[in-house]
Amino acid sequence: MLPDHPEREQIRLESVLAALGNPLRLAIVRTLAESGERNCSSLLRAQSKSTMTHHWRVLRTSGVIWQRPEGRENLLSLRRVDLDARFPGLLDALLGVMEHDAPGHETTEPKES
Repeated sequence: MLPDHPEREQIRLESVLAALGNPLRLAIVRTLAESGERNCSSLLRAQSKSTMTHHWRVLRTSGVIWQRPEGRENLLSLRRVDLDARFPGLLDALLGVMEHDAPGHETTEPKES
């Protein structure tokens, strides 16, 4: 049985933003954006299986990821084409903010005169 995925036209901005409002799920999206399709077990290794299942469900039902069975594993991939079609620039903006806020990225604060 294949998991439920919304059609492109059914993807709602509020659902996507709610799903990506969780730092763990946002980190998953970043990993998928950088590395492409991954199996479930290669993500969130320090989390329990029930926690992982919950995060996959939220990302899948909001339209952020594709989840497909492959043998005994599930493969996850980012729905970039669908998200870019529905909300142009959204993923790039979110991923850009994540890169900017990443540890080791220095920010320059304006100096007071």
